[in-house]
Amino acid sequence: MSKNSLKREIKTTKDGSKTLFISDLNENYHSQHGALQEAKHVFIKNGLNLINNYEINILELGFGTGLNVLVTINEYLKTDKNHIINYFSLEKYPISEFEINDLAYFELFDNPEFKNMYQKIHTSDWGKPIEIIKGFNLTKIQCDFFELKTINLPKINLVYYDCFGARVQPDLWEKPLFEMVSDKMDVNGLLTTYSSKGSVRRILEELNFKVEKKQGPPGKREMINAIKL
Repeated sequence: MSKNSLKREIKTTKDGSKTLFISDLNENYHSQHGALQEAKHVFIKNGLNLINNYEINILELGFGTGLNVLVTINEYLKTDKNHIINYFSLEKYPISEFEINDLAYFELFDNPEFKNMYQKIHTSDWGKPIEIIKGFNLTKIQCDFFELKTINLPKINLVYYDCFGARVQPDLWEKPLFEMVSDKMDVNGLLTTYSSKGSVRRILEELNFKVEKKQGPPGKREMINAIKL
Protein backbone atom coordinates (compact mmCIF):
# COMPACT_ATOMS: atom_id res chain seq x y z
CA MET A 1 0.00 0.00 0.00
CA SER A 2 1.44 3.39 -0.96
CA LYS A 3 1.53 6.29 1.44
CA ASN A 4 -0.66 8.19 -0.98
CA SER A 5 -3.47 5.68 -0.45
CA LEU A 6 -3.22 5.81 3.34
CA LYS A 7 -5.70 7.99 5.18
CA ARG A 8 -4.29 11.29 6.42
CA GLU A 9 -5.89 13.53 9.02
CA ILE A 10 -5.03 17.04 10.14
CA LYS A 11 -3.92 17.53 13.73
CA THR A 12 -2.89 20.61 15.68
CA THR A 13 0.58 20.47 17.27
CA LYS A 14 1.57 21.99 20.60
CA ASP A 15 2.66 25.35 19.13
CA GLY A 16 -0.73 25.80 17.43
CA SER A 17 0.49 24.92 13.93
CA LYS A 18 -1.06 21.97 12.11
CA THR A 19 0.37 18.79 10.68
CA LEU A 20 -0.80 15.73 8.80
CA PHE A 21 -1.05 12.40 10.63
CA ILE A 22 -1.11 8.96 9.01
CA SER A 23 -2.91 6.78 11.53
CA ASP A 24 -2.08 3.46 9.78
CA LEU A 25 1.61 4.23 10.25
CA ASN A 26 1.28 6.22 13.49
CA GLU A 27 3.42 8.89 11.80
CA ASN A 28 3.18 12.69 11.71
CA TYR A 29 4.54 14.85 8.91
CA HIS A 30 5.98 17.16 11.59
CA SER A 31 6.76 17.07 15.28
CA GLN A 32 3.69 16.90 17.51
CA HIS A 33 5.60 19.25 19.83
CA GLY A 34 5.30 22.02 17.24
CA ALA A 35 5.45 21.85 13.45
CA LEU A 36 6.45 25.48 13.00
CA GLN A 37 9.00 25.42 15.84
CA GLU A 38 10.62 22.29 14.42
CA ALA A 39 10.89 23.73 10.90
CA LYS A 40 12.45 26.96 12.15
CA HIS A 41 14.90 25.22 14.48
CA VAL A 42 16.12 22.45 12.17
CA PHE A 43 16.05 24.13 8.77
CA ILE A 44 16.46 27.84 9.49
CA LYS A 45 18.47 28.26 12.71
CA ASN A 46 20.63 25.19 11.99
CA GLY A 47 20.41 25.41 8.21
CA LEU A 48 19.75 28.53 6.14
CA ASN A 49 21.20 30.94 8.71
CA LEU A 50 24.57 29.14 8.51
CA ILE A 51 24.96 29.65 4.74
CA ASN A 52 26.56 32.86 3.48
CA ASN A 53 26.63 32.29 -0.29
CA TYR A 54 25.27 34.96 -2.64
CA GLU A 55 23.34 32.25 -4.51
CA ILE A 56 22.02 29.41 -2.35
CA ASN A 57 20.83 26.15 -3.90
CA ILE A 58 18.61 24.22 -1.49
CA LEU A 59 17.53 20.59 -1.91
CA GLU A 60 14.62 19.36 0.22
CA LEU A 61 13.58 15.74 0.78
CA GLY A 62 10.58 16.01 0.76
CA PHE A 63 8.12 18.80 -0.01
CA GLY A 64 5.26 17.38 2.10
CA THR A 65 3.02 20.21 3.29
CA GLY A 66 5.23 23.01 1.97
CA LEU A 67 5.90 24.38 5.45
CA ASN A 68 9.69 24.37 5.02
CA VAL A 69 9.37 26.46 1.85
CA LEU A 70 7.30 29.04 3.72
CA VAL A 71 9.67 29.36 6.69
CA THR A 72 12.55 29.72 4.22
CA ILE A 73 10.75 32.53 2.37
CA ASN A 74 9.91 34.16 5.70
CA GLU A 75 13.59 34.17 6.65
CA TYR A 76 14.62 35.40 3.21
CA LEU A 77 12.29 38.38 3.58
CA LYS A 78 14.10 39.37 6.80
CA THR A 79 17.33 39.92 4.84
CA ASP A 80 18.15 42.75 2.46
CA LYS A 81 17.28 40.28 -0.33
CA ASN A 82 20.51 40.96 -2.20
CA HIS A 83 21.01 37.24 -2.76
CA ILE A 84 19.21 34.47 -4.63
CA ILE A 85 17.65 31.23 -3.38
CA ASN A 86 16.96 28.34 -5.75
CA TYR A 87 14.84 25.81 -3.88
CA PHE A 88 14.45 22.27 -5.26
CA SER A 89 11.99 19.99 -3.47
CA LEU A 90 11.28 16.31 -4.11
CA GLU A 91 7.96 14.67 -3.30
CA LYS A 92 6.47 11.38 -4.42
CA TYR A 93 2.96 11.84 -2.99
CA PRO A 94 1.66 15.44 -3.15
CA ILE A 95 -1.04 16.35 -0.66
CA SER A 96 -4.58 17.22 -1.78
CA GLU A 97 -6.14 20.62 -2.40
CA PHE A 98 -8.42 20.05 0.61
CA GLU A 99 -5.41 19.41 2.85
CA ILE A 100 -3.63 22.48 1.51
CA ASN A 101 -6.63 24.68 2.30
CA ASP A 102 -7.22 23.15 5.72
CA LEU A 103 -3.58 23.44 6.82
CA ALA A 104 -3.66 27.17 5.94
CA TYR A 105 -0.03 27.71 6.91
CA PHE A 106 -0.11 31.31 5.67
CA GLU A 107 -2.03 32.14 8.86
CA LEU A 108 1.15 31.48 10.88
CA PHE A 109 2.85 34.55 9.39
CA ASP A 110 2.06 38.24 9.90
CA ASN A 111 2.74 39.22 6.29
CA PRO A 112 -0.60 39.39 4.38
CA GLU A 113 1.23 38.45 1.17
CA PHE A 114 1.80 34.96 2.54
CA LYS A 115 -1.68 33.81 1.51
CA ASN A 116 -0.87 34.47 -2.14
CA MET A 117 2.58 32.93 -1.79
CA TYR A 118 1.10 29.83 -0.11
CA GLN A 119 -1.31 29.32 -3.00
CA LYS A 120 1.45 29.95 -5.55
CA ILE A 121 3.71 27.38 -3.89
CA HIS A 122 1.05 24.69 -4.01
CA THR A 123 -0.59 25.44 -7.37
CA SER A 124 2.63 25.83 -9.37
CA ASP A 125 3.30 23.07 -11.89
CA TRP A 126 5.52 20.18 -10.89
CA GLY A 127 8.81 20.03 -12.74
CA LYS A 128 8.82 23.70 -13.74
CA PRO A 129 10.77 26.46 -11.95
CA ILE A 130 8.68 29.38 -10.72
CA GLU A 131 9.70 32.67 -9.09
CA ILE A 132 7.60 32.88 -5.91
CA ILE A 133 8.97 36.34 -5.10
CA LYS A 134 11.89 38.23 -6.60
CA GLY A 135 15.06 36.28 -5.93
CA PHE A 136 13.32 33.14 -4.62
CA ASN A 137 12.83 30.38 -7.18
CA LEU A 138 11.01 27.11 -6.46
CA THR A 139 11.14 23.88 -8.46
CA LYS A 140 8.94 21.04 -7.18
CA ILE A 141 9.87 17.62 -8.55
CA GLN A 142 7.41 14.74 -8.24
CA CYS A 143 9.50 11.61 -7.98
CA ASP A 144 10.74 8.85 -5.74
CA PHE A 145 13.75 9.99 -3.70
CA PHE A 146 15.82 7.19 -5.25
CA GLU A 147 15.40 8.87 -8.65
CA LEU A 148 17.57 11.73 -7.36
CA LYS A 149 20.65 10.49 -9.22
CA THR A 150 18.83 10.99 -12.56
CA ILE A 151 17.80 14.59 -11.79
CA ASN A 152 19.91 17.44 -13.15
CA LEU A 153 20.56 19.97 -10.37
CA PRO A 154 23.12 22.71 -9.76
CA LYS A 155 25.62 22.03 -6.97
CA ILE A 156 23.60 22.05 -3.74
CA ASN A 157 24.72 24.23 -0.82
CA LEU A 158 22.06 23.20 1.71
CA VAL A 159 20.04 20.01 2.15
CA TYR A 160 16.85 19.85 4.19
CA TYR A 161 16.74 16.12 4.96
CA ASP A 162 13.12 15.86 6.09
CA CYS A 163 12.07 12.33 5.18
CA PHE A 164 9.63 10.25 7.23
CA GLY A 165 11.32 8.62 10.21
CA ALA A 166 13.40 5.46 10.01
CA ARG A 167 10.73 3.45 11.85
CA VAL A 168 8.39 4.00 8.89
CA GLN A 169 10.85 4.22 5.99
CA PRO A 170 14.20 2.75 7.06
CA ASP A 171 15.56 2.71 3.48
CA LEU A 172 15.54 6.52 3.43
CA TRP A 173 18.08 6.56 6.27
CA GLU A 174 20.59 4.16 4.75
CA LYS A 175 23.76 4.73 2.74
CA PRO A 176 22.45 4.54 -0.86
CA LEU A 177 20.20 7.61 -0.57
CA PHE A 178 22.72 9.62 1.46
CA GLU A 179 25.31 8.81 -1.21
CA MET A 180 23.02 10.20 -3.93
CA VAL A 181 22.44 13.34 -1.87
CA SER A 182 26.16 13.76 -1.26
CA ASP A 183 26.87 13.50 -5.00
CA LYS A 184 24.56 16.49 -5.60
CA MET A 185 26.22 18.67 -2.94
CA ASP A 186 29.00 21.22 -3.30
CA VAL A 187 32.10 21.09 -1.11
CA ASN A 188 31.29 22.74 2.25
CA GLY A 189 27.60 22.16 1.62
CA LEU A 190 25.48 21.61 4.73
CA LEU A 191 23.01 18.79 5.36
CA THR A 192 20.63 19.40 8.26
CA THR A 193 18.11 16.93 9.66
CA TYR A 194 15.98 16.37 12.74
CA SER A 195 17.45 12.87 13.10
CA SER A 196 20.28 12.07 15.50
CA LYS A 197 20.54 8.32 14.84
CA GLY A 198 23.99 6.86 15.41
CA SER A 199 23.73 4.88 12.18
CA VAL A 200 23.05 8.10 10.23
CA ARG A 201 26.06 9.81 11.81
CA ARG A 202 28.29 6.88 10.88
CA ILE A 203 27.02 6.78 7.29
CA LEU A 204 27.66 10.51 6.83
CA GLU A 205 31.15 10.19 8.27
CA GLU A 206 31.85 7.32 5.85
CA LEU A 207 30.77 9.64 3.03
CA ASN A 208 33.34 12.25 4.12
CA PHE A 209 31.05 14.57 6.06
CA LYS A 210 32.04 16.36 9.23
CA VAL A 211 29.13 15.53 11.54
CA GLU A 212 28.05 17.64 14.49
CA LYS A 213 25.34 16.88 17.01
CA LYS A 214 23.23 19.95 17.80
CA GLN A 215 20.49 20.64 20.31
CA GLY A 216 17.25 19.31 18.91
CA PRO A 217 13.91 21.10 18.46
CA PRO A 218 11.26 20.88 21.20
CA GLY A 219 10.68 17.23 22.07
CA LYS A 220 14.04 16.03 20.71
CA ARG A 221 17.32 16.07 22.60
CA GLU A 222 19.61 16.14 19.56
CA MET A 223 19.73 16.63 15.78
CA ILE A 224 22.46 16.49 13.12
CA ASN A 225 24.37 18.98 11.03
CA ALA A 226 26.81 17.55 8.48
CA ILE A 227 29.30 19.48 6.34
CA LYS A 228 30.55 17.87 3.11
CA LEU A 229 34.34 17.91 3.07
